Amino acid sequence: MSMHYEEALTWVHGLPRLCSAPGPQNERALLEALGRPQDALKFVHVAGTNGKGSAVLMLAGVLKAAGLRVGATVSPFVLDFRERFQLNGEMIGKEACASILTQVRSAMERMPPAQRGQIAEFDAVTAAALLWFAQQGCDIVCMETGLGGRLDATNAVDNTLVACIMAIGKDHTELLGDTCARIAEEKCGIFKHGCSVVAYPAQPEEAMRQIEACAAAAHCPLCVPELEDFHFRRGGPFENRVSYGGYDLNVPFAGRHQAYNAAVVVHAALALCEHGFSISDEAIMQGIAAAHNPARIEVLQRRPLIILDGMHNPDGARALAAVLRAEHVQGLTAVMGVLRGKNETEMLRALSPYLARIYAVQPPSPRALGAEELAAAAGRVCQDVSVWHDVRQAVRHALQSSHSGVLICGSLYLAAQVRPMFCP
Repeated sequence: MSMHYEEALTWVHGLPRLCSAPGPQNERALLEALGRPQDALKFVHVAGTNGKGSAVLMLAGVLKAAGLRVGATVSPFVLDFRERFQLNGEMIGKEACASILTQVRSAMERMPPAQRGQIAEFDAVTAAALLWFAQQGCDIVCMETGLGGRLDATNAVDNTLVACIMAIGKDHTELLGDTCARIAEEKCGIFKHGCSVVAYPAQPEEAMRQIEACAAAAHCPLCVPELEDFHFRRGGPFENRVSYGGYDLNVPFAGRHQAYNAAVVVHAALALCEHGFSISDEAIMQGIAAAHNPARIEVLQRRPLIILDGMHNPDGARALAAVLRAEHVQGLTAVMGVLRGKNETEMLRALSPYLARIYAVQPPSPRALGAEELAAAAGRVCQDVSVWHDVRQAVRHALQSSHSGVLICGSLYLAAQVRPMFCP
């Protein structure tokens, strides 16, 4: 029996977040029960600690501008679960989403109980996306990993034409390793023999050495944008205009790191041309400029300044701090909430030079760090810290009391809760 949309969401969110024996073998078993839809698709596979979503959406925009039928997966979603399934920039409809999840549930019911018990929520979501993309006849799929790479559900696919490794940082160290080299090795597990590899240009040295070694071992040609080839052009506040490799790029996301992400997208598109796709220079520039990714250093309002950023780890905080420094922004009131285990001390240390006060809140997640705990950490780097138990009230008060602007940051869960206040 087909589920309706809300019932389908309840079912998929009720699956375990992690299973006892993680790995792509679980996803392969589920895809086998669905008739192996992934075999009808070709992929650009994107891994990394930061920048995956931006790269996927910019590249999907490029491929759409080239006239292709493009599937894209993003994780996590910000406002709507259906953001995880995108076709030519449009979310899947509710009825189609319910239908595809019903098909996945039916396939799981046909699996042996022991096998079915190893299917986590992300496995089911990934299978649903691949099934839908196959049914929609996608020419290419831009797919980001959920966690890591080697053991990720998305690594069940074989037809990877291009693999992108975005910025590597120390996140999820309990699962991926506690050094950048070890984490990079896990991310590089998405390489398929002979596929093209493009790597973010400003990697930690130990991560880049590992990427180079893994690419060589898999006989994958590796391309890394050259930092000296970037020429930044002055635009308006929070605009990101850069000349790179003969392309004049209007990157729709703020920050030098996003210009580096855009360069990865340029090279991924050129690599796809080598695999037989026709992508013009105009499509590359147009597709990058048209991309949209909410809550990534998103300027919601300029007067007074309101910035929303779902940065959720120290590297994300440092990237945000670099933008604030470049834009000469100081004295902000921060409404901040983070998840437990994300190293809030390092995040606060990176952002503190740009903050006058901090309103500590708790994001709507069972994994959230309590507002009181965040406030205790914030008090070590900022003199004006207060605890707020109502997020919306905290935002309203920040807007009323701040003269320099408001920064809402720390978690995509928090961003999803707050963004509808400004973008109904």
